[in-house]
Amino acid sequence: MKARNLFNRDEMLKMNIQTLKERGVSVEDIAEVAYQQQAKWSKDISMKACIDSVEKILSLRDTFHLLQLGAEIDRLTEENLIREPLREILNSDLGMFGIDELFGLELAGLYGTIGKTNFGDIDVNKPLIVGRLNSDGKAEKTMCHTFLDDIVGAIAAAASTRVAQIVNENEALREPGYRHIQFKFDE
Repeated sequence: MKARNLFNRDEMLKMNIQTLKERGVSVEDIAEVAYQQQAKWSKDISMKACIDSVEKILSLRDTFHLLQLGAEIDRLTEENLIREPLREILNSDLGMFGIDELFGLELAGLYGTIGKTNFGDIDVNKPLIVGRLNSDGKAEKTMCHTFLDDIVGAIAAAASTRVAQIVNENEALREPGYRHIQFKFDE
Protein backbone atom coordinates (compact mmCIF):
# COMPACT_ATOMS: atom_id res chain seq x y z
CA MET A 1 0.00 0.00 0.00
CA LYS A 2 1.30 3.41 -0.99
CA ALA A 3 2.09 5.87 1.82
CA ARG A 4 -0.16 8.92 1.98
CA ASN A 5 1.13 12.42 1.44
CA LEU A 6 -2.07 14.46 1.77
CA PHE A 7 -3.99 14.88 5.00
CA ASN A 8 -7.04 16.84 6.06
CA ARG A 9 -6.88 19.59 8.68
CA ASP A 10 -8.01 17.36 11.55
CA GLU A 11 -5.34 14.79 10.70
CA MET A 12 -2.63 17.46 10.41
CA LEU A 13 -3.68 18.96 13.75
CA LYS A 14 -3.50 15.56 15.46
CA MET A 15 -0.12 14.70 13.92
CA ASN A 16 1.30 18.12 14.84
CA ILE A 17 0.07 17.80 18.44
CA GLN A 18 1.62 14.30 18.62
CA THR A 19 4.95 15.51 17.21
CA LEU A 20 5.02 18.40 19.69
CA LYS A 21 4.16 16.03 22.55
CA GLU A 22 7.02 13.71 21.54
CA ARG A 23 9.32 16.75 21.69
CA GLY A 24 8.02 17.84 25.12
CA VAL A 25 5.68 20.64 24.04
CA SER A 26 1.93 21.00 24.57
CA VAL A 27 -0.66 23.22 22.91
CA GLU A 28 -1.10 24.92 26.28
CA ASP A 29 2.65 25.69 26.46
CA ILE A 30 2.43 27.52 23.14
CA ALA A 31 -0.85 29.23 24.04
CA GLU A 32 0.75 30.54 27.23
CA VAL A 33 3.41 32.34 25.16
CA ALA A 34 0.72 33.79 22.88
CA TYR A 35 -1.34 34.89 25.88
CA GLN A 36 1.63 36.52 27.60
CA GLN A 37 2.54 38.39 24.43
CA GLN A 38 -0.98 39.61 23.67
CA ALA A 39 -2.18 40.31 27.23
CA LYS A 40 0.10 43.34 27.48
CA TRP A 41 -1.90 44.99 24.68
CA SER A 42 -5.43 43.86 25.38
CA LYS A 43 -7.37 42.87 28.47
CA ASP A 44 -10.08 41.25 26.32
CA ILE A 45 -8.27 38.00 25.63
CA SER A 46 -8.59 34.61 27.26
CA MET A 47 -6.40 31.57 27.46
CA LYS A 48 -9.14 29.67 25.61
CA ALA A 49 -8.88 32.09 22.67
CA CYS A 50 -5.12 31.49 22.60
CA ILE A 51 -5.53 27.70 22.73
CA ASP A 52 -8.12 27.86 19.93
CA SER A 53 -5.75 29.99 17.86
CA VAL A 54 -2.81 27.64 18.41
CA GLU A 55 -4.96 24.69 17.32
CA LYS A 56 -6.16 26.59 14.24
CA ILE A 57 -2.57 27.32 13.24
CA LEU A 58 -1.50 23.72 13.91
CA SER A 59 -4.16 22.56 11.45
CA LEU A 60 -2.73 24.57 8.54
CA ARG A 61 -0.85 22.75 5.78
CA ASP A 62 2.16 25.12 5.80
CA THR A 63 2.46 24.70 9.57
CA PHE A 64 2.23 20.93 9.18
CA HIS A 65 5.06 20.83 6.64
CA LEU A 66 7.34 23.20 8.57
CA LEU A 67 6.74 21.54 11.94
CA GLN A 68 7.12 17.99 10.67
CA LEU A 69 10.29 18.80 8.70
CA GLY A 70 11.88 20.86 11.47
CA ALA A 71 11.16 18.28 14.16
CA GLU A 72 12.52 15.53 11.93
CA ILE A 73 15.75 17.45 11.26
CA ASP A 74 16.18 17.96 15.02
CA ARG A 75 15.51 14.26 15.68
CA LEU A 76 17.94 13.10 12.98
CA THR A 77 20.57 15.42 14.44
CA GLU A 78 20.06 13.90 17.91
CA GLU A 79 20.49 10.41 16.45
CA ASN A 80 23.71 11.47 14.66
CA LEU A 81 22.13 10.71 11.28
CA ILE A 82 23.04 14.12 9.84
CA ARG A 83 26.56 14.32 8.44
CA GLU A 84 29.26 16.76 9.52
CA PRO A 85 29.73 19.66 9.37
CA LEU A 86 25.95 20.21 9.44
CA ARG A 87 25.47 17.99 12.50
CA GLU A 88 27.67 20.19 14.70
CA ILE A 89 26.12 23.37 13.28
CA LEU A 90 22.67 22.05 14.24
CA ASN A 91 23.79 20.59 17.59
CA SER A 92 25.26 23.91 18.65
CA ASP A 93 22.32 25.93 17.21
CA LEU A 94 24.91 28.14 15.53
CA GLY A 95 23.70 31.75 15.53
CA MET A 96 24.90 32.33 11.98
CA PHE A 97 22.93 29.35 10.62
CA GLY A 98 19.62 31.21 10.31
CA ILE A 99 17.65 28.59 8.38
CA ASP A 100 15.68 27.78 11.53
CA GLU A 101 14.63 31.44 11.76
CA LEU A 102 13.51 31.27 8.13
CA PHE A 103 11.12 28.48 9.11
CA GLY A 104 9.84 30.70 11.93
CA LEU A 105 9.49 33.79 9.75
CA GLU A 106 7.64 31.83 7.08
CA LEU A 107 5.23 30.37 9.59
CA ALA A 108 4.63 33.65 11.46
CA GLY A 109 4.31 35.40 8.09
CA LEU A 110 1.06 33.53 7.51
CA TYR A 111 -0.31 36.33 9.73
CA GLY A 112 1.42 39.17 7.91
CA THR A 113 3.92 41.72 9.07
CA ILE A 114 2.57 41.77 12.63
CA GLY A 115 3.01 38.00 12.82
CA LYS A 116 6.66 38.42 11.79
CA THR A 117 7.15 41.26 14.27
CA ASN A 118 5.64 39.14 17.05
CA PHE A 119 7.96 36.29 16.07
CA GLY A 120 10.96 38.62 16.28
CA ASP A 121 9.95 39.61 19.81
CA ILE A 122 9.56 35.97 20.87
CA ASP A 123 12.78 34.91 19.13
CA VAL A 124 14.80 37.60 20.92
CA ASN A 125 13.19 37.31 24.37
CA LYS A 126 12.58 33.53 24.36
CA PRO A 127 9.69 33.42 26.86
CA LEU A 128 8.49 30.29 28.65
CA ILE A 129 8.60 27.11 26.52
CA VAL A 130 10.65 28.81 23.79
CA GLY A 131 13.41 29.64 26.27
CA ARG A 132 13.30 26.17 27.78
CA LEU A 133 13.62 24.51 24.35
CA ASN A 134 16.46 26.85 23.42
CA SER A 135 18.43 26.30 26.64
CA ASP A 136 17.78 22.53 26.75
CA GLY A 137 18.93 22.20 23.15
CA LYS A 138 22.14 24.09 23.87
CA ALA A 139 22.90 22.52 27.26
CA GLU A 140 22.15 18.90 26.37
CA LYS A 141 24.19 17.53 23.51
CA THR A 142 21.70 14.65 23.41
CA MET A 143 18.86 17.06 22.56
CA CYS A 144 18.52 19.28 19.53
CA HIS A 145 15.82 21.94 19.34
CA THR A 146 17.43 24.13 16.68
CA PHE A 147 14.29 24.17 14.57
CA LEU A 148 11.68 23.44 17.21
CA ASP A 149 12.27 26.50 19.39
CA ASP A 150 11.76 28.79 16.38
CA ILE A 151 8.76 26.86 15.10
CA VAL A 152 7.09 26.90 18.52
CA GLY A 153 7.84 30.62 18.84
CA ALA A 154 6.38 31.25 15.41
CA ILE A 155 3.20 29.32 16.20
CA ALA A 156 2.82 31.40 19.37
CA ALA A 157 3.45 34.60 17.38
CA ALA A 158 0.85 33.64 14.77
CA ALA A 159 -1.64 32.71 17.50
CA SER A 160 -1.02 36.00 19.29
CA THR A 161 -1.62 37.89 16.04
CA ARG A 162 -4.76 35.90 15.29
CA VAL A 163 -6.13 36.71 18.77
CA ALA A 164 -5.38 40.42 18.23
CA GLN A 165 -7.18 40.33 14.89
CA ILE A 166 -10.24 38.76 16.51
CA VAL A 167 -10.23 41.36 19.31
CA ASN A 168 -9.93 44.18 16.77
CA GLU A 169 -12.72 42.76 14.64
CA ASN A 170 -14.99 42.51 17.67
CA GLU A 171 -14.18 46.10 18.62
CA ALA A 172 -14.97 47.27 15.09
CA LEU A 173 -18.32 45.50 15.19
CA ARG A 174 -19.22 47.38 18.39
CA GLU A 175 -18.45 50.80 16.90
CA PRO A 176 -21.56 53.00 16.71
CA GLY A 177 -20.98 53.79 13.04
CA TYR A 178 -20.62 50.16 12.02
CA ARG A 179 -22.89 49.19 9.22
CA HIS A 180 -23.23 45.51 8.41
CA ILE A 181 -22.19 44.87 4.83
CA GLN A 182 -23.01 41.55 3.31
CA PHE A 183 -20.54 40.32 0.74
CA LYS A 184 -21.71 37.99 -1.97
CA PHE A 185 -19.17 35.51 -3.24
CA ASP A 186 -21.13 34.33 -6.24
CA GLU A 187 -20.95 37.59 -8.17
